[in-house]
Amino acid sequence: MFTGIVTEVGSVRRARSRPDGFELVIQCAYPDLQLGESIAVDGACLTVQGLTDAAFEVHIVRTSLERTRFREYSTGQKVNLERAVRVGDRLGGHLVQGHVDGIGRVTLMEQRDDGRLLDILVPETVGRISVPLGSITVDGVSLTVNSKPAPHVVQISLIPFTLQHTTLGDRAVGDQVHLEADTIGKYVAALLDESEKGER
Repeated sequence: MFTGIVTEVGSVRRARSRPDGFELVIQCAYPDLQLGESIAVDGACLTVQGLTDAAFEVHIVRTSLERTRFREYSTGQKVNLERAVRVGDRLGGHLVQGHVDGIGRVTLMEQRDDGRLLDILVPETVGRISVPLGSITVDGVSLTVNSKPAPHVVQISLIPFTLQHTTLGDRAVGDQVHLEADTIGKYVAALLDESEKGER
């Protein structure tokens, strides 16, 4: 479990395709990583399977590759990182599972005096349960849905701190991003779907 509060921006030291998936070696400043530890990399929960000097290695299975953009990652790419939350930690963002629900695309960017607005075209499954003032995770960052200006479009607002301390400050129109819809919304939607099936 995560909170969507990015604690480190790492960089890809090596990206390699394998017959059984994909591997990334990510450089970061975490001093005490452990084998088997869970880390959210751009919002996807991955397991540390190797440790080297100031870096860790993760393996991405094919099912995860199908719903993420990890195959496009290359050496030098910056990534948002968050270690799993511990019991007793502050829940600064919202409950994030580290399960990428789909890929969105930035369709509009507008600079404001106090930040930046981004419109993101999202999959129907994500758009359905995204509500104004509700939560959404974009590349591992806990954000609030500002509005829904069009069908399947979610608008978010990025404050200067987020722009400076995550990779979202580098996003541009046309870029793709990992999305995780609100966990509570997903459960409500699933229960409603089951209820509708039972009435048929």
